[in-house]
Amino acid sequence: MVDHAAGSATRPSKRSVALSGAPAGNTAICSVGQSGDNLRYRGYDILDLAREATFEEVAWLLLRGELPDNATLAAYRERLAGLTALPGTLCKILEHLPATSHPMDVLRTGISALGQFEPESEDRNAKGALAIADRLIACSGPMLLYWHQTAVTGRRVETGPEAASIAGRFLRRLHDAPVDALDRRALDRSLILYAEHEFNASTFTARVIAGTGSDMFSAVTGAIGALRGPRHGGANEAALTVLQRYGDPEQAARDIAERLSRREIVMGFGHPVYIVEDPRNRIIKEIARELAERKGNSMPFRIAGAIETVMKERRSLFPNLDWYSAPAYFLLGIPRSLFTPLFAMARMAGWCAHIMEQRDDGRIIRPGANYIGPGPRPFLPLDQR
Repeated sequence: MVDHAAGSATRPSKRSVALSGAPAGNTAICSVGQSGDNLRYRGYDILDLAREATFEEVAWLLLRGELPDNATLAAYRERLAGLTALPGTLCKILEHLPATSHPMDVLRTGISALGQFEPESEDRNAKGALAIADRLIACSGPMLLYWHQTAVTGRRVETGPEAASIAGRFLRRLHDAPVDALDRRALDRSLILYAEHEFNASTFTARVIAGTGSDMFSAVTGAIGALRGPRHGGANEAALTVLQRYGDPEQAARDIAERLSRREIVMGFGHPVYIVEDPRNRIIKEIARELAERKGNSMPFRIAGAIETVMKERRSLFPNLDWYSAPAYFLLGIPRSLFTPLFAMARMAGWCAHIMEQRDDGRIIRPGANYIGPGPRPFLPLDQR
């Protein structure tokens, strides 16, 4: 019997060395500010963009560096509207995906398949990359809803004249009904908030793949896989589950206080980047309040507010974007399973912008590692082990 416990006096510590918060590259696309409490897309404050711009304007900004003028925006809207149709072969694939699939898995599969039918050129030229980015922004929503309508609801919807915006088309296809202008604007503003957020896990994944020289579809599929994980995406879905546990704000406040005393985690609060507040919360809370008043259903918003108060008092934690997007999307009649896919639809613009920026950088992302395994050991032939 041979003892293989060969130690090492210089063996590294097993303390985790995470990349969280560590600069991992340069970007001109987005900044969260030195204090960690503001957010800018290419220099523009998120509050100004979410209150004054449209998602299409923001997508153009992220992908092309500047805000469009009226004529450019009109042409871009028309271009995106013309890119929504899905290949028939892709539709057949979507029809065969189980109704029990998570929509994020559907989106991942659909975009990977689209990359087979409409592959990127081998030279990875910038013009082609922009064309693919526009295509993905335009068709990701229709892709999701085609599967949702055929596999989940069992119906095919003839939408009639297409709405003029990404948000409008999504709501029109989802509900098969005319879209209220204020509802459309509410969803549009939320897409702006979700469109970009610097080197988060899914964006960094996309950049790592892009750095290898791989195609746009592979990089975006990888990003979707990262967002699929509950530590990155899914908090708005979890937030709605929390809100729907309670019948009124008082019950919610009591129960959350008890759960906190047991050290339970409440999804939708705090953030690994922001210190004082998530600046996006000001807008999404405003959207949720307006929807509650217009729809005559204030209970989800009031329950969310009661829990926010308890979290602040007991844990000094602030709500992030996902907390109030849950009641907002609920009041828009969006199924909970589509909450995170909406996040992905919006982030498509940011992902594609980062993929192109990483290509311009021209380098592979290859960090080092802190080895914590055994020290040097002699190899023994099989009959001596």
